[in-house]
Amino acid sequence: MTDQTPGPTPTPLHWKLVIDAADPHAQADFWAAALHYTAEDNSALVERLLSAGALPGAATVEYHGRPAFRDLIAVRHPDDPYDPQTGTGLGRRLLFQRVPEPKTVKNRLHLDLHAGPQQRPAELARLQALGARVVREVKEAGGEWLVLTDPEGNEFCLQ
Repeated sequence: MTDQTPGPTPTPLHWKLVIDAADPHAQADFWAAALHYTAEDNSALVERLLSAGALPGAATVEYHGRPAFRDLIAVRHPDDPYDPQTGTGLGRRLLFQRVPEPKTVKNRLHLDLHAGPQQRPAELARLQALGARVVREVKEAGGEWLVLTDPEGNEFCLQ
């Protein structure tokens, strides 16, 4: 028989959703606009790493007028905390990382955006103006939604 005495409550893990991308900065721009999120400003960290010689200049790009990592960038919920020393979000985040291969198959994980039936047409038009494409409409007993793709072909749903 095992001891049933409750132990300390474990601390929830901090997480981020990482999305492979051919162009992480373009994806960050799309998803920041789509979700009304904020692109992280890691410029202070990038500058510190460059000055210390810990990061080669070739590993950086200019992003919205400031230095950024070439191969990754994140977007975060604007109300969530972040580390002012690094610009890294400490809450809800999407991190886009550069990969050499293109997307070739259906996502195993996707985002559902909840606009509601009244706002869905306006939200669809806004997302399409940002570069989203409609793949199909779904009408089932459980509800109705649209399957869309972002500019790199990653599927997501609009409910």
